[in-house]
Amino acid sequence: MSPAFDPAGLPRKPGALCIGAQKAGTSWLAQMLGQHPQVWVSPFKEAQYFNHRFIPGHRKWIGWHYRNKPQEIRERHRRREVPMPPELDAYLNAITSGKMFHNQWYKRIFAPAPQGAMPLDITPEYSGLPDEGVDFVRQFLPKAKIIYLIRHPVDRAISQLRMNLQRNKRHPQTDAEWLAEIDSPELFERGDYAACLPRWQARFPDMLVIPFGRIARAPAAVMAEVQNHLGIAAFDYRDLTQKVFANPEGVLEPPPVAVEALARRLQPQLDYLQAAFPTEFCQNIR
Repeated sequence: MSPAFDPAGLPRKPGALCIGAQKAGTSWLAQMLGQHPQVWVSPFKEAQYFNHRFIPGHRKWIGWHYRNKPQEIRERHRRREVPMPPELDAYLNAITSGKMFHNQWYKRIFAPAPQGAMPLDITPEYSGLPDEGVDFVRQFLPKAKIIYLIRHPVDRAISQLRMNLQRNKRHPQTDAEWLAEIDSPELFERGDYAACLPRWQARFPDMLVIPFGRIARAPAAVMAEVQNHLGIAAFDYRDLTQKVFANPEGVLEPPPVAVEALARRLQPQLDYLQAAFPTEFCQNIR
């Protein structure tokens, strides 16, 4: 068993949360921090605990997430021809059976973190928690370090749209069909910075906010900021410039009419970011 997995570990709370909009770089950050000996990212990556509790509309697909993820992990071992460690198999079974989504269950997710390593919950959907949800996080994790990733609203929405079309095997052809696709509320709720950011900053004023474009332009500098924020040592990361979950070639691109409609609808988000952050920050959100 890897030394980064302690099967005898006791339930514990995470020391940090990484949140932010979908398609804004959280998977890249998970791959980087997962290499660091002072950080522990669970096999699930996205615990989805607080949004399950406070955003009822997420519960259906969160159930799918917890049914599907153990299969993914086991299949990954099979493809790599690496035996599945029995301790990991037992952990996956324990986390996905019995009563779930209560405080003690959430702490059990991070039990295998070795001593000296900070458990990290990377769940972008937490960014959309309502006020009472962020209040609960503040009460439950008063010392947690928060990292919030931001991407240009239109770029982010297009990336999410392309991913959704690929997953659901939809192929809009006409302008009308494309305009219907961009009318989906879920395309906007995860990138509603004007509503979400102030909630988190009010409860966690020292939150680290990272613009997506800096991941490509200055990944080492981004990780230096993250290390400083989390209070961990410098580390030599592998694959700093490698994209994670980039949309594959051949995925449909929205036509100009759809992009223009998205831009009009998302202009208030750009206005908010430009009012809330310095010019240099806003220049780096794409």
